[in-house]
Amino acid sequence: MTEPSLKISQLLKHPLISGTLLLTAAGIISRVIGFFYRIFLSRTIGAEGLGLYQLVFPLLGVCFSLSSAGIQTAVSRFVAEAVGSCPDAPSGEKTARRYLQAGIFLSCLISLFCGFFLWENAGWLSLRLLGDVRCEALIRIMTLSLLPAGIHSCINGYYYGRKKALVPSVSQLAEQLARVFGVYLIYLIVSEQNCPLNSVHAIWGMVIGECAGLVVSVTAAGFSRPGKSALRRREALRRVFFMALPLTANHTLVHICGSFENLLIPRRLQLYGYSAAQSLEIFGVLSGMALSIIFFPGVLTNSFSVLLLPAISEAAARKNEKLIAAAIRRAVFYGLLLGFAFTALFLLTGGFIGNRIFGNALAGNYIRRLSWLCPMMYVYGLLSSILHGLGSPKSVLFINLLASLIRIGAVWFLVPVFGIGACLWGMLLSQLFSAAAAIVLLSCR
Repeated sequence: MTEPSLKISQLLKHPLISGTLLLTAAGIISRVIGFFYRIFLSRTIGAEGLGLYQLVFPLLGVCFSLSSAGIQTAVSRFVAEAVGSCPDAPSGEKTARRYLQAGIFLSCLISLFCGFFLWENAGWLSLRLLGDVRCEALIRIMTLSLLPAGIHSCINGYYYGRKKALVPSVSQLAEQLARVFGVYLIYLIVSEQNCPLNSVHAIWGMVIGECAGLVVSVTAAGFSRPGKSALRRREALRRVFFMALPLTANHTLVHICGSFENLLIPRRLQLYGYSAAQSLEIFGVLSGMALSIIFFPGVLTNSFSVLLLPAISEAAARKNEKLIAAAIRRAVFYGLLLGFAFTALFLLTGGFIGNRIFGNALAGNYIRRLSWLCPMMYVYGLLSSILHGLGSPKSVLFINLLASLIRIGAVWFLVPVFGIGACLWGMLLSQLFSAAAAIVLLSCR
């Protein structure tokens, strides 16, 4: 075997690189499936139905943030420390299992509370918060996805901490495939009854997908007892809770701001002069079509970001400043390189994607204008993961909140005067601010 072949073989055996490739491959396949799924939804439930479907996602995002996001990161970090400190010793694996079980317990508890609250208050939330009584059924169905999503996110965190990405990759694919085929099966059934597909059916697809992801992850991990460990259950629970608390606050506050922003857009568009139906259609085109395309290439950086966090945590624990500095430089370089490449691609193909694929010229216009998000979005995604790995979740929270305030300010003050264009400019400015702030913070550490 030649020397270059040996180097490639050694690189592929590195858990960070092999894991990133696995997650990237799974993410690309999932995004491709999701891409065609969005086209299918846009042509079956229409722009207004897609807007209604997207309207409940802010609530779902807040609940997932409370029950899953911070806990998953905490499990990943503690598992990485447990296995990294004694990689070949059984005690490391037993301790890692303690953290997994603690995370699942917390996630289940919060998921059940959130689900009960949403179910009991679905009518009030749909009328007073979302402004559309048709969302009541969507909210109630949505609650069924919280518990399976919480459990399998903790299991994914466990495998991320061990730098083993196969199970999260397979569960991600299973979730997406089950969602799409579930909705398609519902479509075939309702078509035979001469009934149209609607946003309620799309929400059922999401529940089916989460259950499929749960089955795959639980089958892979199992729930065997961790055996005797120096770490007690109560101590594991305490550590996971207090580590997850600021992370959960970060994700939840950002999602609340994002939810407020999304709920404001249709209402402020009405002040600009659109009807309620037109405002919902524009919101559906922006969030369900244009942004789904803009976020599509993010799978290339998201996969690396997920595995970068435990790797940076390990480097920080060993005080390997050289590795951390190199990671920061490469994150900025590759984020900008990838971002500008996709900016050029979307500028050239935005019209084609909107007109030919979605059958909506407005979507193509939004894709071209939002293409400038890509460079700053990819850079910030990588740098925020490094900040988390260095134990600076408060810095990420501060950046995210300020960025959200920029977008909310644009929606509140400028959309009634300038229309949806002001919302797009707010997104661009907030992303530019986020990337610049992260670079400044890391360069000053």
